[in-house]
Amino acid sequence: MSAPSICVVGSINLDMNAYVERFPRPGETLHGRRFTTGYGGKGANQAVMAARLGAKVSMVGRIGDDIFGHDMRRNLESEGIRTDFVRESKGVSSGVAVITIDEQGQNQIIVIPGANGLVTAVDVEEAQAAITGAQVLLCQMEVPMEANLAALRIARNAGVTTIFNSAPVSSEVPEEVYQLSDIFCPNESEAELLTGVPVHTLDDARLAASMIVTRGARAALITLGAQGCLYVTADQEEHVPAPRVKAVDTTGAGDAFVGSLAHFLAAGLPVLEAIARANTIAAISVQHPGTQASYPRRADLPETLR
Repeated sequence: MSAPSICVVGSINLDMNAYVERFPRPGETLHGRRFTTGYGGKGANQAVMAARLGAKVSMVGRIGDDIFGHDMRRNLESEGIRTDFVRESKGVSSGVAVITIDEQGQNQIIVIPGANGLVTAVDVEEAQAAITGAQVLLCQMEVPMEANLAALRIARNAGVTTIFNSAPVSSEVPEEVYQLSDIFCPNESEAELLTGVPVHTLDDARLAASMIVTRGARAALITLGAQGCLYVTADQEEHVPAPRVKAVDTTGAGDAFVGSLAHFLAAGLPVLEAIARANTIAAISVQHPGTQASYPRRADLPETLR
């Protein structure tokens, strides 16, 4: 049986991680406990997670012509990810994320897009064969919307399953994005920004998800952190709980979930089983520090998660 095939259109970043006892107040300087760097970007994270589970992954995006960009391309290639459609932008920095993590494993993140902000519809159209040859397309909001729309249109016309991860929400999402999404996947705060519904309970999540479906998405999948997630379509609603674990670092957990979900769907699993397995993979990731560094490999997982 051939490996599941996934195409990711998205961001590629370098993560700079500062670990602290607590977050500083405005104007306050704190001593941190340690500092690390790692590879990130929502697109790259999701691509790496899917690849580590055994998927055949193509990445579409941009890096700068700097040492960070060269390292990030090598990192993707070391994970077995195809980088033919990762373009290099001259005179522009690669994307960077500055991340602060407290003792409870919660994080605050500032993203500088750099070359990620230069991904175009033309870049996507040049990667059309990678999209139409995939079983699942993944998009997020760290590259320009014109690139996402181009990818979603190509995928929908080819019958490729589309997952739109509406993170990070920085502007309104065009109606067409909802209509082209087989699964529209925000977290609680993103769902609130998109729908105006504060998501504090499952009932809140149900209302927000139903609004997303009303806008045209075939399914809404709201991730709820330790509570798991809620999957809603026009005629179905399921709360899928997450395993209980002690979080060390939640950075990149949402990307671990989405990348895993894409892999399991591309492998042909029923959607609720794919969601349950993705919940478990994300729960494994939060028990380890780092972003991609926290993502498990297929060989390290029990048979039930392979």
